[in-house]
Amino acid sequence: MTRLKRADRPYDVVLFGATGFVGVLTAEYLAAQAPEGLRWAIAGRSKEKLERLRERLPGGDEVGLLEADVADPASMRRLAEHARVVASTVGPYVKYGEDLVAACAETGADYLDLCGEPEFVDLTYVRHDARARETGARLVHACGFDSIPHDLGAYFTVQQLPEGVPLTVDGFVTADAMFSGGTFASALNQFSRGRQMLSAARDRARHEPRLMGRRAQAPSGAPRFAKEVGSWAVPLPTIDPQIVKRSARALDRYGPDFRYRHYAAVRHLPVALGGVAAVGALATAAQLPPARRWLSDRLKPGEGPGPEKRAKSWFSVRFVGEGGGRRVFTEVAGGDPGYGETAKMFAESALSLAFDDLPPTAGQVTTAVAMGDALTERLRTAGITFRVAATR
Repeated sequence: MTRLKRADRPYDVVLFGATGFVGVLTAEYLAAQAPEGLRWAIAGRSKEKLERLRERLPGGDEVGLLEADVADPASMRRLAEHARVVASTVGPYVKYGEDLVAACAETGADYLDLCGEPEFVDLTYVRHDARARETGARLVHACGFDSIPHDLGAYFTVQQLPEGVPLTVDGFVTADAMFSGGTFASALNQFSRGRQMLSAARDRARHEPRLMGRRAQAPSGAPRFAKEVGSWAVPLPTIDPQIVKRSARALDRYGPDFRYRHYAAVRHLPVALGGVAAVGALATAAQLPPARRWLSDRLKPGEGPGPEKRAKSWFSVRFVGEGGGRRVFTEVAGGDPGYGETAKMFAESALSLAFDDLPPTAGQVTTAVAMGDALTERLRTAGITFRVAATR
Protein backbone atom coordinates (compact mmCIF):
# COMPACT_ATOMS: atom_id res chain seq x y z
CA MET A 1 0.00 0.00 0.00
CA THR A 2 1.37 3.41 -0.89
CA ARG A 3 0.44 6.81 0.50
CA LEU A 4 0.67 10.06 -1.38
CA LYS A 5 2.90 12.68 0.19
CA ARG A 6 2.00 16.34 0.17
CA ALA A 7 4.39 17.22 -2.66
CA ASP A 8 3.30 14.40 -4.95
CA ARG A 9 0.28 16.19 -6.44
CA PRO A 10 -0.48 19.86 -7.18
CA TYR A 11 -3.64 19.86 -5.02
CA ASP A 12 -4.61 18.39 -1.67
CA VAL A 13 -8.33 18.47 -2.57
CA VAL A 14 -10.12 18.87 -5.90
CA LEU A 15 -13.89 19.47 -5.82
CA PHE A 16 -15.46 18.09 -9.01
CA GLY A 17 -18.92 19.37 -9.92
CA ALA A 18 -18.24 22.58 -8.02
CA THR A 19 -20.80 24.67 -9.91
CA GLY A 20 -23.76 22.41 -9.09
CA PHE A 21 -26.13 23.14 -6.20
CA VAL A 22 -24.29 21.17 -3.51
CA GLY A 23 -20.95 21.81 -5.21
CA VAL A 24 -21.29 25.57 -4.71
CA LEU A 25 -22.19 25.13 -1.03
CA THR A 26 -19.19 22.83 -0.56
CA ALA A 27 -16.87 25.27 -2.33
CA GLU A 28 -18.12 28.11 -0.14
CA TYR A 29 -17.57 26.01 2.98
CA LEU A 30 -14.04 25.07 1.95
CA ALA A 31 -13.21 28.68 1.13
CA ALA A 32 -14.46 29.83 4.53
CA GLN A 33 -12.99 26.99 6.60
CA ALA A 34 -9.88 26.01 4.66
CA PRO A 35 -6.89 25.38 6.93
CA GLU A 36 -3.80 27.43 6.29
CA GLY A 37 -1.80 26.02 3.41
CA LEU A 38 -4.65 24.02 1.86
CA ARG A 39 -4.01 23.59 -1.85
CA TRP A 40 -7.37 23.05 -3.50
CA ALA A 41 -9.12 23.46 -6.81
CA ILE A 42 -12.61 23.49 -8.28
CA ALA A 43 -13.32 21.38 -11.34
CA GLY A 44 -16.08 20.94 -13.91
CA ARG A 45 -16.82 21.06 -17.60
CA SER A 46 -17.58 24.79 -17.94
CA LYS A 47 -14.55 27.03 -17.51
CA GLU A 48 -16.76 30.13 -17.53
CA LYS A 49 -18.95 28.88 -14.65
CA LEU A 50 -15.89 27.84 -12.67
CA GLU A 51 -14.32 31.26 -13.13
CA ARG A 52 -17.51 33.00 -11.98
CA LEU A 53 -17.62 30.79 -8.90
CA ARG A 54 -13.97 31.38 -8.10
CA GLU A 55 -14.48 35.15 -8.29
CA ARG A 56 -17.15 34.89 -5.57
CA LEU A 57 -15.09 32.78 -3.16
CA PRO A 58 -13.11 34.37 -0.33
CA GLY A 59 -9.46 33.96 -1.27
CA GLY A 60 -10.53 32.78 -4.71
CA ASP A 61 -7.24 33.89 -6.28
CA GLU A 62 -5.55 30.96 -4.54
CA VAL A 63 -8.12 28.39 -5.70
CA GLY A 64 -7.09 26.29 -8.71
CA LEU A 65 -9.34 25.61 -11.69
CA LEU A 66 -9.47 22.38 -13.69
CA GLU A 67 -11.64 21.61 -16.71
CA ALA A 68 -12.96 18.05 -16.72
CA ASP A 69 -15.92 16.29 -18.31
CA VAL A 70 -17.41 12.92 -17.39
CA ALA A 71 -17.79 12.23 -21.13
CA ASP A 72 -13.98 12.39 -21.50
CA PRO A 73 -12.25 9.56 -19.57
CA ALA A 74 -8.84 11.11 -20.27
CA SER A 75 -9.91 14.26 -18.41
CA MET A 76 -10.97 12.09 -15.44
CA ARG A 77 -7.48 10.59 -15.41
CA ARG A 78 -5.86 14.04 -15.50
CA LEU A 79 -8.12 15.18 -12.67
CA ALA A 80 -7.11 12.23 -10.50
CA GLU A 81 -3.42 12.77 -11.26
CA HIS A 82 -3.65 16.34 -9.98
CA ALA A 83 -5.21 15.52 -6.59
CA ARG A 84 -4.48 13.73 -3.36
CA VAL A 85 -8.25 13.70 -2.68
CA VAL A 86 -11.00 14.01 -5.31
CA ALA A 87 -14.47 14.95 -4.02
CA SER A 88 -17.24 14.45 -6.61
CA THR A 89 -20.78 15.83 -6.51
CA VAL A 90 -21.59 14.75 -10.10
CA GLY A 91 -24.55 12.35 -10.14
CA PRO A 92 -26.53 10.29 -10.76
CA TYR A 93 -23.31 8.41 -10.15
CA VAL A 94 -24.38 5.23 -11.91
CA LYS A 95 -24.60 7.33 -15.10
CA TYR A 96 -21.68 9.70 -14.66
CA GLY A 97 -19.40 8.44 -11.91
CA GLU A 98 -17.47 5.31 -12.81
CA ASP A 99 -14.67 6.72 -14.95
CA LEU A 100 -13.58 9.02 -12.13
CA VAL A 101 -13.62 6.18 -9.57
CA ALA A 102 -11.57 4.08 -11.98
CA ALA A 103 -9.07 6.91 -12.47
CA CYS A 104 -8.64 7.40 -8.72
CA ALA A 105 -8.24 3.67 -8.10
CA GLU A 106 -5.61 3.50 -10.85
CA THR A 107 -3.61 6.56 -9.78
CA GLY A 108 -3.83 6.13 -6.00
CA ALA A 109 -5.88 9.27 -5.38
CA ASP A 110 -8.45 9.13 -2.60
CA TYR A 111 -12.04 9.47 -3.82
CA LEU A 112 -15.22 10.49 -2.04
CA ASP A 113 -18.76 11.30 -3.18
CA LEU A 114 -22.32 11.92 -2.04
CA CYS A 115 -23.66 8.74 -3.60
CA GLY A 116 -26.75 7.16 -2.09
CA GLU A 117 -27.08 4.70 -4.99
CA PRO A 118 -26.55 1.07 -3.88
CA GLU A 119 -26.09 -0.12 -7.46
CA PHE A 120 -23.18 2.24 -8.09
CA VAL A 121 -21.48 1.42 -4.79
CA ASP A 122 -21.74 -2.31 -5.51
CA LEU A 123 -20.47 -1.91 -9.08
CA THR A 124 -17.45 0.11 -8.02
CA TYR A 125 -16.61 -2.45 -5.34
CA VAL A 126 -16.58 -5.29 -7.85
CA ARG A 127 -14.69 -3.38 -10.54
CA HIS A 128 -12.29 -1.14 -8.63
CA ASP A 129 -11.79 -2.23 -5.01
CA ALA A 130 -8.93 -4.62 -5.79
CA ARG A 131 -6.95 -2.06 -7.82
CA ALA A 132 -7.52 0.64 -5.17
CA ARG A 133 -6.06 -1.70 -2.55
CA GLU A 134 -2.98 -2.11 -4.70
CA THR A 135 -2.42 1.63 -5.18
CA GLY A 136 -3.51 2.70 -1.69
CA ALA A 137 -6.53 4.69 -2.87
CA ARG A 138 -9.43 5.00 -0.45
CA LEU A 139 -12.82 4.95 -2.17
CA VAL A 140 -15.39 6.41 0.23
CA HIS A 141 -18.99 6.71 -0.93
CA ALA A 142 -21.99 8.30 0.83
CA CYS A 143 -20.16 11.20 2.51
CA GLY A 144 -23.23 13.42 3.03
CA PHE A 145 -26.56 12.98 4.84
CA ASP A 146 -26.38 9.62 3.10
CA SER A 147 -24.76 8.18 5.17
CA ILE A 148 -22.50 10.00 7.64
CA PRO A 149 -25.00 10.71 10.48
CA HIS A 150 -26.13 7.08 10.42
CA ASP A 151 -22.74 5.43 9.92
CA LEU A 152 -20.86 7.59 12.43
CA GLY A 153 -23.90 7.64 14.72
CA ALA A 154 -23.99 3.84 14.90
CA TYR A 155 -20.20 3.85 15.38
CA PHE A 156 -20.52 6.39 18.21
CA THR A 157 -23.30 4.34 19.81
CA VAL A 158 -21.30 1.11 19.66
CA GLN A 159 -18.44 2.87 21.48
CA GLN A 160 -20.78 3.46 24.44
CA LEU A 161 -21.53 -0.28 24.76
CA PRO A 162 -19.47 -3.17 26.18
CA GLU A 163 -16.88 -4.86 23.97
CA GLY A 164 -16.90 -8.47 22.84
CA VAL A 165 -20.65 -9.08 23.19
CA PRO A 166 -23.57 -9.20 20.74
CA LEU A 167 -24.89 -5.69 20.03
CA THR A 168 -28.04 -4.24 18.46
CA VAL A 169 -28.54 -0.66 17.29
CA ASP A 170 -31.70 0.92 15.90
CA GLY A 171 -31.59 4.32 14.19
CA PHE A 172 -34.64 6.63 14.03
CA VAL A 173 -34.51 9.56 11.58
CA THR A 174 -36.56 12.75 11.79
CA ALA A 175 -36.02 15.81 9.62
CA ASP A 176 -37.65 18.97 8.32
CA ALA A 177 -36.02 19.79 4.98
CA MET A 178 -36.39 19.91 1.20
CA PHE A 179 -34.28 18.11 -1.40
CA SER A 180 -32.71 19.42 -4.60
CA GLY A 181 -33.28 18.52 -8.22
CA GLY A 182 -30.08 16.47 -8.28
CA THR A 183 -31.20 14.36 -5.32
CA PHE A 184 -34.63 13.88 -6.88
CA ALA A 185 -33.04 12.79 -10.19
CA SER A 186 -30.87 10.24 -8.38
CA ALA A 187 -33.88 8.84 -6.51
CA LEU A 188 -35.93 8.51 -9.69
CA ASN A 189 -33.02 6.81 -11.41
CA GLN A 190 -32.68 4.29 -8.57
CA PHE A 191 -36.39 3.48 -8.53
CA SER A 192 -36.28 2.81 -12.27
CA ARG A 193 -33.33 0.37 -11.98
CA GLY A 194 -34.62 -2.25 -9.55
CA ARG A 195 -33.40 -5.25 -11.58
CA GLN A 196 -29.97 -3.73 -12.18
CA MET A 197 -29.65 -2.86 -8.49
CA LEU A 198 -30.46 -6.41 -7.45
CA SER A 199 -28.03 -7.84 -10.00
CA ALA A 200 -25.22 -5.59 -8.75
CA ALA A 201 -25.90 -6.60 -5.13
CA ARG A 202 -25.73 -10.29 -6.04
CA ASP A 203 -22.51 -9.76 -7.96
CA ARG A 204 -20.97 -7.99 -4.98
CA ALA A 205 -22.01 -10.82 -2.66
CA ARG A 206 -20.13 -13.27 -4.90
CA HIS A 207 -16.94 -11.17 -4.70
CA GLU A 208 -16.98 -10.12 -1.04
CA PRO A 209 -14.97 -12.29 1.34
CA ARG A 210 -17.06 -14.23 3.82
CA LEU A 211 -17.04 -12.85 7.36
CA MET A 212 -15.49 -15.55 9.56
CA GLY A 213 -16.27 -15.96 13.25
CA ARG A 214 -18.49 -12.87 13.41
CA ARG A 215 -21.86 -11.75 12.05
CA ALA A 216 -23.16 -8.35 10.93
CA GLN A 217 -26.76 -7.85 9.76
CA ALA A 218 -28.99 -5.00 8.63
CA PRO A 219 -32.51 -6.44 8.22
CA SER A 220 -35.19 -4.08 6.96
CA GLY A 221 -37.50 -4.74 9.90
CA ALA A 222 -41.21 -4.02 9.84
CA PRO A 223 -43.31 -0.93 10.62
CA ARG A 224 -44.02 -0.72 14.34
CA PHE A 225 -44.70 1.65 17.16
CA ALA A 226 -41.32 2.21 18.84
CA LYS A 227 -42.00 2.97 22.50
CA GLU A 228 -38.33 3.76 23.05
CA VAL A 229 -38.66 6.94 20.94
CA GLY A 230 -42.43 7.49 21.17
CA SER A 231 -43.00 7.34 17.40
CA TRP A 232 -44.09 5.08 14.61
CA ALA A 233 -41.02 3.50 13.04
CA VAL A 234 -41.14 3.04 9.26
CA PRO A 235 -38.22 1.19 7.60
CA LEU A 236 -36.29 3.51 5.28
CA PRO A 237 -35.31 2.06 1.86
CA THR A 238 -31.98 3.93 1.74
CA ILE A 239 -28.35 2.92 1.42
CA ASP A 240 -27.65 3.82 5.07
CA PRO A 241 -28.16 0.40 6.71
CA GLN A 242 -25.93 -1.21 4.09
CA ILE A 243 -23.17 1.26 4.92
CA VAL A 244 -23.54 0.61 8.66
CA LYS A 245 -23.39 -3.14 8.06
CA ARG A 246 -20.15 -2.78 6.07
CA SER A 247 -18.60 -0.78 8.88
CA ALA A 248 -19.63 -3.53 11.31
CA ARG A 249 -18.12 -6.20 9.05
CA ALA A 250 -14.81 -4.36 8.95
CA LEU A 251 -14.43 -3.37 12.62
CA ASP A 252 -14.20 -5.86 15.49
CA ARG A 253 -15.49 -3.20 17.90
CA TYR A 254 -19.03 -3.95 16.69
CA GLY A 255 -18.80 -7.30 18.44
CA PRO A 256 -19.27 -10.92 17.43
CA ASP A 257 -22.93 -10.51 16.42
CA PHE A 258 -24.19 -7.08 15.34
CA ARG A 259 -27.59 -6.00 14.04
CA TYR A 260 -28.68 -2.60 12.75
CA ARG A 261 -32.18 -1.44 11.73
CA HIS A 262 -32.96 1.90 10.12
CA TYR A 263 -36.27 3.77 10.43
CA ALA A 264 -38.03 7.03 9.83
CA ALA A 265 -39.64 8.15 13.11
CA VAL A 266 -43.14 9.55 12.56
CA ARG A 267 -45.38 10.79 15.35
CA HIS A 268 -48.76 10.08 13.75
CA LEU A 269 -49.86 6.85 12.08
CA PRO A 270 -51.73 8.48 9.14
CA VAL A 271 -48.59 10.44 8.25
CA ALA A 272 -46.52 7.26 8.39
CA LEU A 273 -48.96 5.41 6.14
CA GLY A 274 -49.08 8.36 3.74
CA GLY A 275 -45.28 8.37 3.50
CA VAL A 276 -45.19 4.66 2.66
CA ALA A 277 -47.88 5.16 0.00
CA ALA A 278 -46.04 8.14 -1.52
CA VAL A 279 -42.76 6.23 -1.82
CA GLY A 280 -44.60 3.30 -3.39
CA ALA A 281 -46.34 5.58 -5.89
CA LEU A 282 -43.04 7.27 -6.81
CA ALA A 283 -41.34 3.90 -7.30
CA THR A 284 -44.19 2.71 -9.53
CA ALA A 285 -44.20 5.91 -11.60
CA ALA A 286 -40.43 5.70 -12.08
CA GLN A 287 -40.88 2.44 -14.00
CA LEU A 288 -42.84 4.26 -16.73
CA PRO A 289 -40.71 6.51 -19.01
CA PRO A 290 -43.46 9.13 -19.65
CA ALA A 291 -44.22 9.42 -15.93
CA ARG A 292 -40.52 9.52 -15.09
CA ARG A 293 -39.95 12.34 -17.60
CA TRP A 294 -42.90 14.28 -16.21
CA LEU A 295 -41.61 13.92 -12.66
CA SER A 296 -38.11 14.94 -13.74
CA ASP A 297 -39.47 18.17 -15.19
CA ARG A 298 -41.01 19.13 -11.84
CA LEU A 299 -37.59 19.65 -10.18
CA LYS A 300 -34.50 19.78 -12.35
CA PRO A 301 -30.87 19.14 -11.35
CA GLY A 302 -29.23 22.36 -10.21
CA GLU A 303 -32.38 23.56 -8.45
CA GLY A 304 -32.84 23.43 -4.70
CA PRO A 305 -34.15 25.17 -1.59
CA GLY A 306 -33.13 28.78 -0.97
CA PRO A 307 -31.13 30.14 1.98
CA GLU A 308 -34.21 30.97 4.08
CA LYS A 309 -35.62 27.46 3.82
CA ARG A 310 -32.24 25.87 4.46
CA ALA A 311 -31.76 28.05 7.54
CA LYS A 312 -34.98 26.63 9.06
CA SER A 313 -34.25 23.01 8.19
CA TRP A 314 -32.94 20.44 10.68
CA PHE A 315 -32.38 16.75 11.26
CA SER A 316 -32.09 14.39 14.21
CA VAL A 317 -31.10 10.72 14.22
CA ARG A 318 -31.74 8.98 17.53
CA PHE A 319 -30.09 5.64 18.22
CA VAL A 320 -30.97 2.94 20.71
CA GLY A 321 -28.11 0.54 21.36
CA GLU A 322 -28.17 -2.59 23.51
CA GLY A 323 -25.67 -5.24 24.55
CA GLY A 324 -23.99 -6.82 27.54
CA GLY A 325 -26.79 -5.77 29.88
CA ARG A 326 -26.47 -2.10 28.92
CA ARG A 327 -28.86 0.15 26.99
CA VAL A 328 -27.80 3.53 25.60
CA PHE A 329 -29.68 6.33 23.85
CA THR A 330 -27.62 8.61 21.60
CA GLU A 331 -28.32 11.33 19.05
CA VAL A 332 -26.69 12.91 16.00
CA ALA A 333 -28.32 16.21 15.06
CA GLY A 334 -27.75 19.31 12.99
CA GLY A 335 -29.21 21.86 10.62
CA ASP A 336 -30.27 21.55 6.98
CA PRO A 337 -29.47 17.89 6.25
CA GLY A 338 -29.54 17.79 2.47
CA TYR A 339 -27.43 20.82 1.69
CA GLY A 340 -25.91 22.97 4.44
CA GLU A 341 -24.88 20.03 6.61
CA THR A 342 -24.17 17.76 3.67
CA ALA A 343 -21.72 20.32 2.28
CA LYS A 344 -20.13 20.53 5.73
CA MET A 345 -19.87 16.74 6.07
CA PHE A 346 -18.51 16.39 2.55
CA ALA A 347 -15.88 19.11 2.92
CA GLU A 348 -14.76 17.88 6.33
CA SER A 349 -14.48 14.33 4.97
CA ALA A 350 -12.20 15.57 2.20
CA LEU A 351 -10.07 17.50 4.69
CA SER A 352 -9.92 14.48 6.99
CA LEU A 353 -8.64 12.24 4.20
CA ALA A 354 -6.11 14.88 3.21
CA PHE A 355 -4.73 15.83 6.62
CA ASP A 356 -5.76 13.62 9.54
CA ASP A 357 -3.74 10.79 11.05
CA LEU A 358 -6.03 7.93 10.01
CA PRO A 359 -5.97 4.13 10.21
CA PRO A 360 -4.13 2.47 7.28
CA THR A 361 -6.97 1.51 4.94
CA ALA A 362 -7.39 1.19 1.18
CA GLY A 363 -10.02 0.08 -1.33
CA GLN A 364 -13.72 0.75 -0.87
CA VAL A 365 -14.22 1.73 2.78
CA THR A 366 -16.92 3.48 4.78
CA THR A 367 -16.57 6.77 6.63
CA ALA A 368 -16.51 4.96 9.99
CA VAL A 369 -13.75 2.63 8.83
CA ALA A 370 -11.63 5.24 7.06
CA MET A 371 -12.11 8.27 9.31
CA GLY A 372 -14.30 7.30 12.30
CA ASP A 373 -12.92 9.14 15.36
CA ALA A 374 -11.17 11.92 13.42
CA LEU A 375 -14.22 12.80 11.32
CA THR A 376 -16.57 12.60 14.32
CA GLU A 377 -14.40 15.15 16.12
CA ARG A 378 -14.23 17.37 13.04
CA LEU A 379 -18.01 17.39 12.72
CA ARG A 380 -18.50 18.11 16.40
CA THR A 381 -16.17 21.07 16.10
CA ALA A 382 -18.13 22.20 13.03
CA GLY A 383 -21.41 22.22 14.97
CA ILE A 384 -22.98 18.79 14.40
CA THR A 385 -24.13 17.18 17.66
CA PHE A 386 -22.98 13.73 18.79
CA ARG A 387 -24.30 13.09 22.29
CA VAL A 388 -25.29 10.42 24.75
CA ALA A 389 -28.86 11.18 25.77
CA ALA A 390 -29.28 8.47 28.42
CA THR A 391 -27.95 5.11 29.58
CA ARG A 392 -29.58 2.25 31.48
